[in-house]
Amino acid sequence: MDKLKMHSPDLTRRNIDEIAELFPGVITEARGDDGNPIRLIDFDLLRQELSDSLIEGPQERYQLDWPGKREALFAANAPIAKTLRPMRNESVNFDETKNIFIEGDNLDALKLLQESYLGKIKLIYIDPPYNTGKDFVYNDDFAQTNEEYLEKSGQIGSDGSKLVANTESNGRFHSDWLSMIYPRLKLARNLLSEDGVILVSINDAEAANLKRLGEEVFGEANFVAQFVWLNEGNVDQQSKVKGVHEYVLAFARSIENFKRPTVIDPNIDKGSKLFREQIENSITKNGAANPPSIVELPTGFPTSFSDGRIKPREDKFPHVLDEIVVEDGKLIHPARVRSGWSSRNLLDLFIRNGCTPIEDGEGRETWFELRDTGAIYGLKKRADDQGHVLSVLRNMGTTKQSSSMLASWGLEFSYPKPVYLIEYLISVFTRSYGHEIVMDFFSGSATTAHAVMAANARDGGDRRHIQIQIPEAVGQSDDSGCETIADLARRRIIAAGKAIRKDLNGHSSGSTMDIGFRVLKVDSTNMFDVLRTPDSLHQAELGIFTDSVKPGRTGEDLLFQVLLDWGLELTTHIVREQIDDQEVFVIEDGAMIACFDTAASAALVREIARRKPLRAVFRDASFVTDADRINAEQVFAELSPATQVRTI
Repeated sequence: MDKLKMHSPDLTRRNIDEIAELFPGVITEARGDDGNPIRLIDFDLLRQELSDSLIEGPQERYQLDWPGKREALFAANAPIAKTLRPMRNESVNFDETKNIFIEGDNLDALKLLQESYLGKIKLIYIDPPYNTGKDFVYNDDFAQTNEEYLEKSGQIGSDGSKLVANTESNGRFHSDWLSMIYPRLKLARNLLSEDGVILVSINDAEAANLKRLGEEVFGEANFVAQFVWLNEGNVDQQSKVKGVHEYVLAFARSIENFKRPTVIDPNIDKGSKLFREQIENSITKNGAANPPSIVELPTGFPTSFSDGRIKPREDKFPHVLDEIVVEDGKLIHPARVRSGWSSRNLLDLFIRNGCTPIEDGEGRETWFELRDTGAIYGLKKRADDQGHVLSVLRNMGTTKQSSSMLASWGLEFSYPKPVYLIEYLISVFTRSYGHEIVMDFFSGSATTAHAVMAANARDGGDRRHIQIQIPEAVGQSDDSGCETIADLARRRIIAAGKAIRKDLNGHSSGSTMDIGFRVLKVDSTNMFDVLRTPDSLHQAELGIFTDSVKPGRTGEDLLFQVLLDWGLELTTHIVREQIDDQEVFVIEDGAMIACFDTAASAALVREIARRKPLRAVFRDASFVTDADRINAEQVFAELSPATQVRTI
């Protein structure tokens, strides 16, 4: 029995817990005065988290450390002057779709999504480049020469002499890989919903480091599983031990909010008791935890057999102390039985309830019955959301099958993950309803987008997806006409959507399924840097800075930068209107109204204010004089005082 604390709360521990929730990576351990481990704050790392420049200090001492870790953390936190520009011509069903395809470096894209999708992503699946000891496309300026790595890791002196006997020949590649993935995982954590999960595919080369890094970023308590995927690889390979598996590591945003999966592994035999409508188990248990006790079964106690007798006995459990007589499936008089019981409290409650079903601690209907062996069984209705997920993923398809499928669409991609593997993981970690978002920021050939559509087709779901892919050049042997992997990925989504709709021909969900996507590209900000000190600005340059918007940027370009700045989703519904001959964007029936024409007329301002939007945005250059700007503010103060009015 727990004792009352009888003292005030430990506020230091509470503060540490709150810091751990915000920055799990700054939590470390040390020995207390009593010799037991205690949690502490690594203040050097905490200072770095709260700083916009590099912090000089002692070498990182948390469990996982590598040369370049501080720079990688700085890269995660450093702001960027970039935006996402819409590409209608490369999109499919731009105006109606709720899916997004972002072309650009995923580190930039993840930073740009921090406001609009903070805490909104239910599942992130990524298949990052495996560490083969070669250069990364995503090097983030952290690529090091061998000499730089050795000096930074303390293995050679400034004069080039070796300080250790056995210098690593390829250790620097571990550092490069960790520096690449670290800031991306930190940014991804912010996007996960409270019940969200991130899945990362990896092989043996970095599986151990990835698990430790994931525990640092997400918190050790939030580790869910390390799935082993039997990839049915090439068993004729020349390796001394034939590798036929990879891993998928799963971390929850908050293990307390992570819900139990409601999927049964597809390899489970259909005859398994998991598929029965009810669960039944003997409650006759004997052992140290279940000391024998006597239960009196009342008249009317239900049985599994219609008629019969069980004579008194003490040679086996349960001991029958009184003859049991059954007619029409019920005891006709009370009888005592003696045994150890696994659910004595529930059994007593069932008897007190007149032998009618009760609810267990999970709210499931529960009842008991006597078998002709003398054993008492507890029975429960199986939950509709029964789950049985195994840590070994078998029979989920192969990369060879996926390559063949892509080839049938005229596309070529090396080692694409099987669609069914990702589709199954999506079914495990998302629900079919609620418009849950699945993100993949190493999209590759867009297997995840394909899998989301396949999962929706299978269960009628309404999941959405966000894909991010850098425009990396495809191999020279590719003859599909795609110049980049991003091009290939978009082609694959289109082809997969058509194939899925064809398979659903005649089914009502086929015509309504969202197989489109909005294409957005990472680009430099739409705005000029117009800040100048007086002594650096010349008279001839004054005209250049009358408008802060770069030439060639459209009103829709500006709109999407405003959506990012204001934290609105990038698939929000957009309607173009003409008010007083000026283009106006109406967002979500008045959540925001924006006009970026270079002259905002008084009639336009009054009409927008009359509609009482939550937000209104204008171009700064739209107001020729200060008086025009003041008049606009007065119009909104009069007609729609609750509207937030901003200019860019």
